[in-house]
Amino acid sequence: MSDPRSRRDDRATRASASAAPAEGNRDFDFTTADFERIRALIHRRAGISLSDHKRDMAYSRLARRLRALGLDSFRDYLDQLEQGNDALEWEAFTNALTTNLTAFFREAHHFPILAEFVKRRTQPVSVWCSAASTGEEPYSIAMTLIEALGERAARDARVLATDLDTQVLAKANAGVYAYDQVKHLSAERLKRFFLKGTGAHDGFVKVRPELRQMIRFEQLNLTDADYGLRQQFDAIFCRNVMIYFDKPTQSRVLTRFEPLMKADGLLFAGHSENFTYVTQAFRLRGQTVYELARERATATTAATATTSAARRVGDTIGTPA
Repeated sequence: MSDPRSRRDDRATRASASAAPAEGNRDFDFTTADFERIRALIHRRAGISLSDHKRDMAYSRLARRLRALGLDSFRDYLDQLEQGNDALEWEAFTNALTTNLTAFFREAHHFPILAEFVKRRTQPVSVWCSAASTGEEPYSIAMTLIEALGERAARDARVLATDLDTQVLAKANAGVYAYDQVKHLSAERLKRFFLKGTGAHDGFVKVRPELRQMIRFEQLNLTDADYGLRQQFDAIFCRNVMIYFDKPTQSRVLTRFEPLMKADGLLFAGHSENFTYVTQAFRLRGQTVYELARERATATTAATATTSAARRVGDTIGTPA
């Protein structure tokens, strides 16, 4: 039986593709050569492998950049992108082609596993959410740590939340969500972790400061040779991002994860991802959760770690949710 979450993801992808204008109704010519250049550039820039069926999506999203810049063709846009070395436009190009599908406590079976795991760990606990998107996943991790460890112990726990897309990171950093995005959470969680907006913010909620201060949001490209991280983590969440990478890129990313994990640490993968045939550094523990292979874990124990202080944000927008 197929996973209903996979079916939802497939429907979302098809809906995005169907929203793109048909060939005859497009504002700009979009040749096979244009698409191949886009595929090469985004792979080189972010490690993302665009399949053939993403052609309409690429047109739809990048056509907005052509209109914004007043350009007449994809060729002109791509020439300008490659020759101009404009960091902001490269960022816009990458953001446009990044897919961000997430929700609070998505793939819910992982969070009880994380809760039981951190109870047995030496404190303070650190978790890296490597594809944070708009923040639902790292906030779900932080909520789980508080529920598992208690508020006093969880004050010292830290969550590093990174993503390539700066636009979604800005939303994650703000921690403001439409009520529809949290209405499936229990009344206890809503009251404990969120503030309800009033007036101009009616219909929205904001994460409480004590939850927000556990998380540090930073931009990070998983295909970079050096992540600039000098600490080790008890757990790494890398869910539903590897599916956009080809096998060599997946292998390189997992190799870079290895020294960043504490001995017996856990790596959480997405429901449709399988690392078994990509690397020997990790072995499947079950339920798309991996752990370092024994011989690798022994070597990792010798590595040193430093703890980064989280930024503290104390703003609120209203009354308890």
